[in-house]
Amino acid sequence: MRVLVVTSYNNGAVAPFIAEQVDALRRRGVICEYYLLTGTGWSGYLRNLPPLKAAIRQFRPDVIHAHYGLCGLLCTLQRQVPVVTTFHGSDINDRRVRPLSMLAYRRSAHSIFVSRALARRCHATERGSTVLPCGVDTELLAPMERGEARRRLSLRPEQPLVLFAGAYDDPVKNISLARAAMAYVPEARLIELRGYSREETAALFNAVDLLLMTSHSEGSPQVVKEALACNCPVVSVDVGDVREQIDGVDGCCVVQRDSRSIAQAIKKRIRHPLHRHGRSRLTERGLDNMNTAKKLQSIYSAVGEKAHHL
Repeated sequence: MRVLVVTSYNNGAVAPFIAEQVDALRRRGVICEYYLLTGTGWSGYLRNLPPLKAAIRQFRPDVIHAHYGLCGLLCTLQRQVPVVTTFHGSDINDRRVRPLSMLAYRRSAHSIFVSRALARRCHATERGSTVLPCGVDTELLAPMERGEARRRLSLRPEQPLVLFAGAYDDPVKNISLARAAMAYVPEARLIELRGYSREETAALFNAVDLLLMTSHSEGSPQVVKEALACNCPVVSVDVGDVREQIDGVDGCCVVQRDSRSIAQAIKKRIRHPLHRHGRSRLTERGLDNMNTAKKLQSIYSAVGEKAHHL
Protein backbone atom coordinates (compact mmCIF):
# COMPACT_ATOMS: atom_id res chain seq x y z
CA MET A 1 0.00 0.00 0.00
CA ARG A 2 1.37 3.37 -1.08
CA VAL A 3 0.00 6.48 0.64
CA LEU A 4 0.73 10.12 -0.15
CA VAL A 5 0.27 12.16 3.03
CA VAL A 6 -0.70 15.77 2.31
CA THR A 7 -0.46 18.35 5.08
CA SER A 8 0.51 21.95 5.72
CA TYR A 9 4.14 22.98 6.10
CA ASN A 10 3.46 26.64 6.86
CA ASN A 11 5.05 26.39 10.31
CA GLY A 12 8.22 24.86 8.90
CA ALA A 13 7.51 21.40 10.31
CA VAL A 14 4.98 18.60 10.08
CA ALA A 15 2.69 18.56 13.12
CA PRO A 16 4.13 16.01 15.59
CA PHE A 17 0.93 13.94 15.82
CA ILE A 18 0.88 13.58 12.01
CA ALA A 19 4.59 12.73 11.80
CA GLU A 20 4.24 10.15 14.57
CA GLN A 21 1.18 8.66 12.86
CA VAL A 22 3.14 8.31 9.63
CA ASP A 23 6.03 6.69 11.50
CA ALA A 24 3.60 4.11 12.92
CA LEU A 25 2.17 3.43 9.45
CA ARG A 26 5.66 2.88 8.07
CA ARG A 27 6.40 0.45 10.90
CA ARG A 28 3.35 -1.50 9.78
CA GLY A 29 4.71 -1.71 6.24
CA VAL A 30 2.77 1.13 4.59
CA ILE A 31 4.92 3.06 2.08
CA CYS A 32 4.31 6.73 2.91
CA GLU A 33 5.58 9.89 1.27
CA TYR A 34 4.73 13.50 2.12
CA TYR A 35 3.51 16.32 -0.03
CA LEU A 36 3.96 19.43 2.11
CA LEU A 37 1.68 22.37 1.32
CA THR A 38 2.71 25.98 1.68
CA GLY A 39 0.59 29.08 1.25
CA THR A 40 -2.26 30.64 3.19
CA GLY A 41 -5.95 30.67 2.39
CA TRP A 42 -7.64 28.85 -0.44
CA SER A 43 -5.87 30.88 -3.14
CA GLY A 44 -2.50 30.03 -1.56
CA TYR A 45 -3.37 26.35 -1.44
CA LEU A 46 -4.53 26.34 -5.08
CA ARG A 47 -1.02 27.24 -6.22
CA ASN A 48 0.05 23.81 -4.97
CA LEU A 49 -2.19 21.93 -7.41
CA PRO A 50 0.27 21.56 -10.33
CA PRO A 51 3.20 20.36 -8.15
CA LEU A 52 0.80 18.11 -6.23
CA LYS A 53 -0.30 16.46 -9.48
CA ALA A 54 3.34 16.04 -10.44
CA ALA A 55 4.07 14.38 -7.08
CA ILE A 56 1.14 12.01 -7.64
CA ARG A 57 2.44 11.02 -11.08
CA GLN A 58 5.91 10.41 -9.68
CA PHE A 59 4.95 8.52 -6.49
CA ARG A 60 1.85 6.74 -7.88
CA PRO A 61 0.02 6.31 -4.56
CA ASP A 62 -2.92 3.98 -4.00
CA VAL A 63 -4.53 6.49 -1.64
CA ILE A 64 -3.99 10.13 -0.66
CA HIS A 65 -4.42 10.95 3.03
CA ALA A 66 -5.03 14.67 3.51
CA HIS A 67 -4.99 16.30 6.93
CA TYR A 68 -7.46 19.18 7.48
CA GLY A 69 -10.28 20.28 5.22
CA LEU A 70 -8.46 22.69 2.91
CA CYS A 71 -5.80 20.10 2.16
CA GLY A 72 -8.53 17.57 1.50
CA LEU A 73 -10.41 19.85 -0.86
CA LEU A 74 -7.25 20.60 -2.85
CA CYS A 75 -6.50 16.89 -3.18
CA THR A 76 -9.99 16.15 -4.51
CA LEU A 77 -9.37 18.52 -7.45
CA GLN A 78 -7.53 15.60 -9.01
CA ARG A 79 -9.60 12.48 -9.67
CA GLN A 80 -6.95 9.84 -10.39
CA VAL A 81 -6.37 8.79 -6.76
CA PRO A 82 -9.02 8.44 -4.01
CA VAL A 83 -8.70 10.86 -1.11
CA VAL A 84 -9.09 10.15 2.60
CA THR A 85 -9.45 13.40 4.57
CA THR A 86 -8.99 13.72 8.32
CA PHE A 87 -10.82 16.64 9.91
CA HIS A 88 -9.06 17.77 13.08
CA GLY A 89 -11.33 20.47 14.48
CA SER A 90 -10.19 23.93 13.44
CA ASP A 91 -11.31 23.15 9.88
CA ILE A 92 -14.86 22.52 11.08
CA ASN A 93 -15.08 24.86 14.08
CA ASP A 94 -13.82 27.92 12.20
CA ARG A 95 -16.78 29.45 10.35
CA ARG A 96 -14.48 30.98 7.73
CA VAL A 97 -13.24 27.64 6.42
CA ARG A 98 -16.16 25.37 7.36
CA PRO A 99 -17.92 25.70 3.94
CA LEU A 100 -14.77 24.59 2.14
CA SER A 101 -14.27 21.75 4.63
CA MET A 102 -17.85 20.62 4.06
CA LEU A 103 -17.12 20.53 0.33
CA ALA A 104 -14.01 18.44 1.05
CA TYR A 105 -16.16 16.06 3.09
CA ARG A 106 -18.59 15.59 0.22
CA ARG A 107 -15.83 15.06 -2.37
CA SER A 108 -13.56 12.73 -0.33
CA ALA A 109 -13.71 8.98 -0.82
CA HIS A 110 -13.65 8.60 2.96
CA SER A 111 -13.68 11.11 5.81
CA ILE A 112 -12.15 10.69 9.26
CA PHE A 113 -13.31 12.83 12.16
CA VAL A 114 -11.22 12.96 15.32
CA SER A 115 -14.34 13.27 17.50
CA ARG A 116 -18.03 12.40 17.36
CA ALA A 117 -18.92 16.07 17.84
CA LEU A 118 -17.11 17.02 14.63
CA ALA A 119 -18.87 14.25 12.73
CA ARG A 120 -22.22 15.51 14.00
CA ARG A 121 -21.41 19.06 12.91
CA CYS A 122 -20.85 17.77 9.39
CA HIS A 123 -23.98 15.59 9.55
CA ALA A 124 -21.68 12.73 8.62
CA THR A 125 -23.13 9.29 8.00
CA GLU A 126 -21.47 6.03 9.02
CA ARG A 127 -21.15 5.11 5.37
CA GLY A 128 -18.04 6.81 4.04
CA SER A 129 -16.86 8.24 7.36
CA THR A 130 -15.15 7.08 10.56
CA VAL A 131 -14.61 8.62 13.98
CA LEU A 132 -10.96 7.98 14.78
CA PRO A 133 -9.00 10.18 17.21
CA CYS A 134 -5.31 10.55 16.47
CA GLY A 135 -3.21 8.16 18.49
CA VAL A 136 -0.30 8.82 20.83
CA ASP A 137 3.29 7.63 20.74
CA THR A 138 3.12 5.72 24.02
CA GLU A 139 6.77 4.73 23.80
CA LEU A 140 7.91 8.36 23.84
CA LEU A 141 5.13 9.64 26.11
CA ALA A 142 5.35 7.49 29.21
CA PRO A 143 5.35 7.99 32.99
CA MET A 144 8.56 8.87 34.79
CA GLU A 145 9.41 9.91 38.33
CA ARG A 146 8.49 13.57 38.92
CA GLY A 147 11.74 14.53 40.58
CA GLU A 148 13.74 13.17 37.66
CA ALA A 149 11.50 14.98 35.16
CA ARG A 150 11.99 18.28 36.97
CA ARG A 151 15.74 17.80 37.14
CA ARG A 152 15.86 17.24 33.39
CA LEU A 153 14.03 20.51 32.80
CA SER A 154 15.74 22.48 35.60
CA LEU A 155 12.44 23.11 37.35
CA ARG A 156 12.15 23.81 41.08
CA PRO A 157 11.39 20.56 42.94
CA GLU A 158 8.69 21.86 45.30
CA GLN A 159 6.82 24.58 43.38
CA PRO A 160 3.33 23.67 42.10
CA LEU A 161 3.41 23.70 38.29
CA VAL A 162 0.45 24.00 35.90
CA LEU A 163 0.98 23.33 32.20
CA PHE A 164 -1.11 25.47 29.85
CA ALA A 165 -2.39 23.42 26.92
CA GLY A 166 -0.94 25.49 24.10
CA ALA A 167 0.81 28.70 23.12
CA TYR A 168 -0.16 31.90 24.90
CA ASP A 169 -0.58 33.81 21.63
CA ASP A 170 -3.01 31.30 20.12
CA PRO A 171 -6.40 33.04 20.54
CA VAL A 172 -8.31 29.73 20.44
CA LYS A 173 -6.51 28.51 23.59
CA ASN A 174 -7.95 31.36 25.73
CA ILE A 175 -4.98 32.29 27.90
CA SER A 176 -6.96 35.13 29.52
CA LEU A 177 -9.26 32.66 31.30
CA ALA A 178 -6.29 30.58 32.43
CA ARG A 179 -4.51 33.62 33.84
CA ALA A 180 -7.67 34.76 35.61
CA ALA A 181 -7.91 31.36 37.29
CA MET A 182 -4.22 31.29 38.19
CA ALA A 183 -4.60 34.63 39.96
CA TYR A 184 -6.44 32.67 42.68
CA VAL A 185 -3.53 30.20 42.94
CA PRO A 186 -0.54 32.53 43.45
CA GLU A 187 1.69 29.76 44.77
CA ALA A 188 1.59 27.94 41.42
CA ARG A 189 3.49 28.71 38.22
CA LEU A 190 1.84 28.53 34.80
CA ILE A 191 4.03 27.08 32.03
CA GLU A 192 3.45 27.68 28.33
CA LEU A 193 3.55 24.56 26.15
CA ARG A 194 5.78 25.97 23.47
CA GLY A 195 9.36 25.59 22.26
CA TYR A 196 10.01 22.15 23.74
CA SER A 197 11.34 19.12 21.88
CA ARG A 198 9.18 16.00 21.92
CA GLU A 199 11.45 14.43 24.54
CA GLU A 200 11.27 17.57 26.69
CA THR A 201 7.48 17.63 26.28
CA ALA A 202 7.28 14.07 27.60
CA ALA A 203 9.33 15.11 30.63
CA LEU A 204 7.16 18.21 31.09
CA PHE A 205 3.94 16.19 31.37
CA ASN A 206 5.63 14.22 34.15
CA ALA A 207 7.07 17.27 35.88
CA VAL A 208 3.88 19.32 36.30
CA ASP A 209 1.03 18.87 38.75
CA LEU A 210 -1.61 19.08 36.03
CA LEU A 211 -2.51 20.13 32.51
CA LEU A 212 -4.94 23.07 32.17
CA MET A 213 -7.17 23.51 29.10
CA THR A 214 -9.38 26.59 28.71
CA SER A 215 -9.85 26.60 24.92
CA HIS A 216 -12.78 28.23 23.15
CA SER A 217 -12.98 25.27 20.75
CA GLU A 218 -11.21 21.96 20.06
CA GLY A 219 -11.66 18.78 18.08
CA SER A 220 -9.97 15.91 19.92
CA PRO A 221 -7.09 17.74 21.62
CA GLN A 222 -3.92 15.75 21.26
CA VAL A 223 -2.36 17.40 24.29
CA VAL A 224 -4.95 15.81 26.59
CA LYS A 225 -4.21 12.31 25.26
CA GLU A 226 -0.48 12.96 25.62
CA ALA A 227 -0.99 14.06 29.22
CA LEU A 228 -2.98 10.89 29.94
CA ALA A 229 -0.20 8.77 28.44
CA CYS A 230 2.11 10.23 31.09
CA ASN A 231 -0.50 9.90 33.88
CA CYS A 232 -0.69 13.69 34.13
CA PRO A 233 -3.97 14.98 35.66
CA VAL A 234 -6.14 17.21 33.46
CA VAL A 235 -8.38 20.13 34.41
CA SER A 236 -10.40 21.33 31.43
CA VAL A 237 -13.45 23.25 30.40
CA ASP A 238 -16.04 21.25 28.46
CA VAL A 239 -14.56 21.45 24.98
CA GLY A 240 -14.06 19.03 22.09
CA ASP A 241 -14.09 15.42 23.25
CA VAL A 242 -12.23 16.09 26.52
CA ARG A 243 -15.13 14.90 28.66
CA GLU A 244 -15.06 11.55 26.87
CA GLN A 245 -11.27 11.32 27.06
CA ILE A 246 -11.01 11.85 30.83
CA ASP A 247 -14.25 10.20 31.93
CA GLY A 248 -13.59 8.04 34.98
CA VAL A 249 -9.93 9.04 35.35
CA ASP A 250 -8.97 9.97 38.92
CA GLY A 251 -7.40 13.41 39.18
CA CYS A 252 -9.04 14.65 35.96
CA CYS A 253 -12.14 16.80 35.76
CA VAL A 254 -14.27 18.98 33.49
CA VAL A 255 -15.15 22.31 35.09
CA GLN A 256 -17.37 25.29 34.39
CA ARG A 257 -15.97 27.99 32.17
CA ASP A 258 -15.27 30.50 34.94
CA SER A 259 -12.06 31.42 36.72
CA ARG A 260 -13.17 30.57 40.28
CA SER A 261 -14.34 27.06 39.39
CA ILE A 262 -11.12 26.40 37.48
CA ALA A 263 -9.02 27.73 40.37
CA GLN A 264 -10.82 25.49 42.87
CA ALA A 265 -10.12 22.44 40.69
CA ILE A 266 -6.45 23.40 40.36
CA LYS A 267 -6.06 23.84 44.13
CA LYS A 268 -7.73 20.51 44.83
CA ARG A 269 -5.39 18.62 42.52
CA ILE A 270 -2.30 20.37 43.84
CA ARG A 271 -3.17 19.89 47.51
CA HIS A 272 -4.76 16.44 47.31
CA PRO A 273 -3.13 14.52 44.45
CA LEU A 274 -4.85 11.25 43.58
CA HIS A 275 -3.53 8.01 42.14
CA ARG A 276 -2.87 8.58 38.45
CA HIS A 277 -4.10 6.06 35.90
CA GLY A 278 -4.80 8.06 32.76
CA ARG A 279 -2.49 5.84 30.74
CA SER A 280 -4.63 2.77 31.38
CA ARG A 281 -7.68 4.70 30.16
CA LEU A 282 -5.81 5.57 26.97
CA THR A 283 -4.87 1.93 26.47
CA GLU A 284 -8.45 0.78 27.04
CA ARG A 285 -9.60 3.08 24.24
CA GLY A 286 -6.89 1.80 21.89
CA LEU A 287 -5.42 5.26 21.33
CA ASP A 288 -1.79 4.31 20.88
CA ASN A 289 -0.31 5.09 17.47
CA MET A 290 0.19 1.50 16.39
CA ASN A 291 -3.47 0.64 16.98
CA THR A 292 -4.54 3.79 15.12
CA ALA A 293 -2.23 2.88 12.25
CA LYS A 294 -3.85 -0.56 12.03
CA LYS A 295 -7.29 1.04 11.70
CA LEU A 296 -6.00 3.48 9.08
CA GLN A 297 -4.58 0.59 7.07
CA SER A 298 -8.04 -0.98 6.97
CA ILE A 299 -9.55 2.28 5.73
CA TYR A 300 -6.88 2.69 3.05
CA SER A 301 -7.39 -0.89 1.85
CA ALA A 302 -11.17 -0.50 1.60
CA VAL A 303 -10.90 2.84 -0.21
CA GLY A 304 -8.22 1.56 -2.59
CA GLU A 305 -10.15 -1.62 -3.38
CA LYS A 306 -13.34 0.30 -4.07
CA ALA A 307 -11.52 2.70 -6.40
CA HIS A 308 -9.90 -0.24 -8.22
CA HIS A 309 -13.31 -1.70 -9.04
CA LEU A 310 -14.81 1.55 -10.36
